[in-house]
Amino acid sequence: MLEPFTFAAGIAQATRHAAVFATSHAPTVHPVMAAKMASTVDIISGGRFVLNVVGGWNKPELEMFGAPLREHDQRYEYLAEWLKIMERLWADPNEFDFHGEFLSINRGSSMPKPLQQPRIPIMNAGGSDRGRSFACEHADMCFIIIKSEDPEKIRAEVQSYRSEARDRFGREIGIWTIGSVIQRDTVEEAEAYLRHVTIDQQDVRVADAWMELQLEHAQLMAPEKMAAFRRRFVEGAGGFPLVGTADDICERFDLLADCGIDGVLLTWVDYIDGLNRFVADVLPQMEAAGLRAPFHPTIPSAPVADIFPSAIRQGEFS
Repeated sequence: MLEPFTFAAGIAQATRHAAVFATSHAPTVHPVMAAKMASTVDIISGGRFVLNVVGGWNKPELEMFGAPLREHDQRYEYLAEWLKIMERLWADPNEFDFHGEFLSINRGSSMPKPLQQPRIPIMNAGGSDRGRSFACEHADMCFIIIKSEDPEKIRAEVQSYRSEARDRFGREIGIWTIGSVIQRDTVEEAEAYLRHVTIDQQDVRVADAWMELQLEHAQLMAPEKMAAFRRRFVEGAGGFPLVGTADDICERFDLLADCGIDGVLLTWVDYIDGLNRFVADVLPQMEAAGLRAPFHPTIPSAPVADIFPSAIRQGEFS
C-alpha cells in the first residue's frame, strides 16, 4: 500500500482542479510531521488538500509501527489531542509548547502555513457513539457507512449526525458515504456481473480476515449487523450499491442527495473501464439533473514554482 502523504503530493502536482484526499492513521505519524507533510501537500496543490484522520484500530498496522492499540474511546481522546497540535501548527505564527495527556511538544513550529486557513479541511469516519461525537465536534465532513437501502433510515442517520453537530457543538457538517459502482448497458448485465464478482470470484479468505479484524478492533457496528454487511464488503468495500444502467445509477445518486448526503467516495471493480463508462454516461446525466455542478475549468492553480515563493514569505521553512 502506498504511503498516503507522498502519494497525495504526487497527485497534487499531476492535477489542477480536483481535491486531493489522504488518510492518516494518527498513532503511526507524529503530529508535527503530519502537520508539515499536510501543509506541503496543500501548498503543492494550490489549496486543494483534505485530510481524513483515523484514531487507530488496525492492530497489525499499529504493531508494525510500535504504536499501542488503546482502549476504544481513548483512541479518540488521543486523536483530539493529535489534531489540536496540528491545528495550532497550521495557524500559530509563534513557537509554542504543548503538554497533554498523550503528547508533548517543545517549541512547536511549522512554516510555511497551509494555504487553506484557519486549517486544512478534516474528514473523519467515526461510527461508534464516541466516534460519532468526535466527528461531529472536530470534522468538517463525517464519513458514514450506509447500512440500509431504506430512504427513511438513511435520512434519519444523516439527520442524527447533523443534529448532534448542531445541538452539542454549534457546528454545521457535511455527510459523505461510499458507493460501489457496477455500470452496464442493461440491468441484467449489471446484475450478472455483480453475481460474478460477489459469488463466482469472491475471495473468501480476504473477506473473512477483514470481518474478523473489524469485529475485534474497529467496533463500527454490532456483530449481527457486520454479518449482514459482509456481502456489501465483497461488492465494494461496504459501499452503497450503485448498480445498473447510467439511468439507474443517476437515480440512486438522486436518492442519496434527497436523504442529505453531500458527497460520495466511489469504487469500482475495474477502475479504468468503470471510470470511462461513468464519465461518458453518468456524469452528464447528473449535471442535467442538478446533482452535480457542470465542470468549467477556472484559472489553473499556480505551478509549484509560483506557489512556493509566496509561501516562503510567511517565514523560513521549519
